[in-house]
Amino acid sequence: MGSSSRLFNRHRTIHEIFGGGFVADVVLWRQTNVTMGILLVALSSWVLFERSGYTLLSFASSVLLLLDTILFLWAKSAALLNRPAPPLPRLHLSEETVKVAASFISTLMNAFLSISQDIAMGKDTKLFFKVTACLLLISVVGGLTDFLTLGYASLLILLTFPVLYERYEDYIDGHVKMVLKKSHQLYLKFDARCIDRVQNWVLERQKRR
Repeated sequence: MGSSSRLFNRHRTIHEIFGGGFVADVVLWRQTNVTMGILLVALSSWVLFERSGYTLLSFASSVLLLLDTILFLWAKSAALLNRPAPPLPRLHLSEETVKVAASFISTLMNAFLSISQDIAMGKDTKLFFKVTACLLLISVVGGLTDFLTLGYASLLILLTFPVLYERYEDYIDGHVKMVLKKSHQLYLKFDARCIDRVQNWVLERQKRR
């Protein structure tokens, strides 16, 4: 498929969008054993938490407590019996790693604040409706399920939708383009009838003052 006929006229394939490496191979089921393993582990974790009543925090605390106890007893017994200590790597974050992480987080936060400011100042109507729709969707989904189930469902979607889209790309792109075209037409009608009237009303009130 040429780039002009692809959705949003993109020049990259689905495999390239996901990085073109091992991660892309896993998401697109080119590493079938790894993908199946991830799904099975995620499903097992979801069943464990749902059936046992464990929460993620309590489970993580129990695992860390068990691991810490084993390593402590191993180190003490090794010192008493003149045996080698547990083979642990040096736990340390370099200054460069901290700077990269801080730069990444600050970039995301600045982008979020910039978008929030544009919406609050009424500079981007389309962006306002997009963010509103996303927040409403999150609110509805959050009211229907818990965080763990949402995480498992998101992983399941990530490992199924891209490979299905890659397989039926032509068919899906045609229908999505048609829906986007109709949505754009509806937005133009709404903008002409409602947004323009509100703006004119605000301008008239300001002139009267």
